[in-house]
Amino acid sequence: MVIVGEPLERLFLWGHSACTLDGKKSKDILLFGGFGGMGRHARRNDTLLLDPLNGMLKAINAVGAPSPRLSHTASLVGDFLFVIGGRSDPLNILGDVWILNTASNEWRLSECTGSVFLPRHRHAAAVVGSNIYVFGGLNNDTIFSSMHVLNTGNLQWEEVLVGGEQPCARHSHSMVAYGSKLFMFGGYNGEKALGDLYSFDVQTHIWKKEKTSGGSPHARFSHSMFVYNNFIGIIGGCPIREHSKELALLDLRIHEWRHVTLDNIGKELLVRSTTNIVGDDLVVIGGGAACYAFGTKFSEPLKMSLLPLASLEDKIVSLDIGEKHVTDVYDGARGEKNVNIQGPQVGNAEISTYSCRFDFGAKQCPLVSSFWVLKLEKKYAKLGKDMLKKFGWLDLARKVRSEKDELHICFPITEKFYAMFSKIQHQYGGVVEGQNNITGDRLLSNEVSCSTTMVLLKEWGATVLADEAVEVRRTAKSPLQIMKESVASFIKCKGISSELLGKLPTRWERLGDIVVLPVSSFKDPTWDLIGEELWPIIARSLNSQRLARKGRVAPTGTRDSTLEILVGDNGWVDHRENGITYSFDATKCMFSWGNLSEKLRMAHLNCQDEVIVDLFAGIGYFVLPFLVRAGAKLVYACEWNPHAVEALKRNLEANFVSGRCIVLEGDNRIIAPKGVANRVCLGLLPSSEGSWVTAVRALRMEGGMLHVHGNVKDSEESSWTEHVLRSIDEIARSEGLCWEVSIEHVERVKWYAPHIRHLVADVRCRQIQR
Repeated sequence: MVIVGEPLERLFLWGHSACTLDGKKSKDILLFGGFGGMGRHARRNDTLLLDPLNGMLKAINAVGAPSPRLSHTASLVGDFLFVIGGRSDPLNILGDVWILNTASNEWRLSECTGSVFLPRHRHAAAVVGSNIYVFGGLNNDTIFSSMHVLNTGNLQWEEVLVGGEQPCARHSHSMVAYGSKLFMFGGYNGEKALGDLYSFDVQTHIWKKEKTSGGSPHARFSHSMFVYNNFIGIIGGCPIREHSKELALLDLRIHEWRHVTLDNIGKELLVRSTTNIVGDDLVVIGGGAACYAFGTKFSEPLKMSLLPLASLEDKIVSLDIGEKHVTDVYDGARGEKNVNIQGPQVGNAEISTYSCRFDFGAKQCPLVSSFWVLKLEKKYAKLGKDMLKKFGWLDLARKVRSEKDELHICFPITEKFYAMFSKIQHQYGGVVEGQNNITGDRLLSNEVSCSTTMVLLKEWGATVLADEAVEVRRTAKSPLQIMKESVASFIKCKGISSELLGKLPTRWERLGDIVVLPVSSFKDPTWDLIGEELWPIIARSLNSQRLARKGRVAPTGTRDSTLEILVGDNGWVDHRENGITYSFDATKCMFSWGNLSEKLRMAHLNCQDEVIVDLFAGIGYFVLPFLVRAGAKLVYACEWNPHAVEALKRNLEANFVSGRCIVLEGDNRIIAPKGVANRVCLGLLPSSEGSWVTAVRALRMEGGMLHVHGNVKDSEESSWTEHVLRSIDEIARSEGLCWEVSIEHVERVKWYAPHIRHLVADVRCRQIQR
């Protein structure tokens, strides 16, 4: 597309939203937000209008725009555009709903009621009538699997109770509406890309996993999805492979997929782009990625005509894409599919045509017991390897290697492939013609048989050779195995008994880039004799630059760490947890992995407009979740360990929340504020009882919540909670406070020691109205 008006660079975006406005004279595309834009790339809150007919791009001076964001959704209902959620920065995930009046170009923040709609980004939304359906999304480590519907008439959220074959939690998926059904494809579930297709009936609230023919699109996420007449289309996405140049089309009348290779968009990166139907055109805007090695890449807007899809009434599709002409013919009588790709005609030159029949059922051949490789030119290597992997022909026990001429790649192959390929070679005598134009992911789809693939590999000049190198891939060894072998070799050279190998640690932890060994490891006096040479060996075997050994937490009031650095210059580490960065000197400050669940619990509280006092702030274990995630208005952080105070101040700056925290250095019984808090955290083990009076005094006159930590024998949990309840009540009375004190919840955080639990009692203090 040729863009006029505003600079083309304003469309260099990804993670934006785009909706088609159905005007009387023209159909424009309304864009909002995203990452990129002119000048320095950043999150945007621009409102743009693109006329895809003439390429005119305008900037809309909309009043009261939302904060900059990306990975939100935008849904058009009548004249109103609803923007939901998104991410405004790496730490700030949004759950707000903004409405743009497209007639007056005025934004407003809506106050929605009903079910709780948690902040999220990378979710998907689709409109049916006046309702906006939202599924999935991401909030830090939480991936959603719920279906919410926003009634745009009364601005009420409702979490839908669903049935049927329910999809797993996911983000970066796509969802469109077709009649009274929603169709959802792909996404990412936290472990892998997904390639499933589901439908959701908005009337019955039933999910269904759709069964289709014709070869489903490859698993992907961050792709785009659209509806055109009776077709659903999918384009782009991650992982970036050949299918990124493919348009997958599902005929909803017969539930059959068709695949068209888009040869002329090879340079475009259609990841997190948008697709819009304007008349009979598909308009693709934006997309790209940021790569550490190559910088940031943005895609230019594209437009293609979908009119040829009408010919699929006869099960034939012919699409004009640039200078290519692609025809996909389905022979229903014979159950075969032919693909014709015609290149451009130059002068009187004859148009080259490729025709390939996809058949099934290759005969099995005898196996040959030997080691073989398939030699391919480098230009065919990527697709060749994918084809070998698809049919299980790649021998994963041996290594792929490059030939000395640097023009060919040798792939280790299975005996089964060798036998089948030899048969093809015998049948065709080494000459196969007319196969040069086939490209793309169609070869990797379920439509292509193994015999067709064999013929194609032969046509590419593939040859089978004996594997003289026979480089068998080593079985992956665990770090423990590597450590045992390394130490065994070392102590053998030192003439030390191999009995010490039985005393090697079998577990360790990672704190930032430091491997931390248990406090009980390498305690035999013999290790001390060789420690200077031993520790680098242990560090290398565990793939770490720094090595340390735990010490007991010092029995001082400041609870200093006694971590011992064995390899490395210092103990400063950066540890990232739940989207929060903790930086501290591990040799001077303690850190507990076991408190993660409690930190997450505090992070998920709604602390907006709350003032919080943390009496044992440390490096910010709970201060940071309160500020970064729970949205606390202000936190007073009390801490008397000077090393922890140094780390706390650094962490507040690193997480951009220093403006909402007051650090008070010293004994909390002296420095803690009084009568200010809605909530007080007492995160000291084994007991915080010495500061219970301070905590009560810190609460406001009308009361609030106390989070009381303690180590308790498993047989004494009830008596401990009764003691906490009775003590807080007595303290309140002695302070002249008329409160109703109750324990709302007891959280079992972890086992601290055998039969000793780390508990947290949530103590609610309410003022009694007289």
